[in-house]
Amino acid sequence: MKITLLAIGKTDNKQLQSLMDDYTKRLGFYIAFEMEVIPDVKNAKNLSEALQKQAEGDEILKRTTTADVLILLDEKGKTYSSEGFAQFLQKKMNSGLKNLIFVIGGPYGFSDAVYERANGKVSLSAMTFSHQMVRLFFIEQLYRGFTILRNEPYHHR
Repeated sequence: MKITLLAIGKTDNKQLQSLMDDYTKRLGFYIAFEMEVIPDVKNAKNLSEALQKQAEGDEILKRTTTADVLILLDEKGKTYSSEGFAQFLQKKMNSGLKNLIFVIGGPYGFSDAVYERANGKVSLSAMTFSHQMVRLFFIEQLYRGFTILRNEPYHHR
């Protein structure tokens, strides 16, 4: 199985990027993982919230196929403990799935079309985090999930 994280807009914080790179490298020992950055919508300041979500949604959907499982990182999604998220990942791997795609939306969330296409939603917290921080937290939780599945000492119960 391959896991992809789609995210709108680049990370401009070098320290966060360095941490994301570190966890991405660590993840490579467990699973094929990549983060794909979807460029910010051009002239977003001139677009309404709905048009910006639609433009971002079109770009997200272009990067998926019907065979992919698409999970939105969304505040209204299912919450997991780290152990529960590890079990979620194990079930996806056991199902024979080839591509599992997680998506971080833009500043206004997702378009209706993306919600309709999604196979599920996961919430990392009831709190609001910057889109750049969410990337780091998610990649770290992926890494943590795989260390839990391998009974490695990174996660302490």
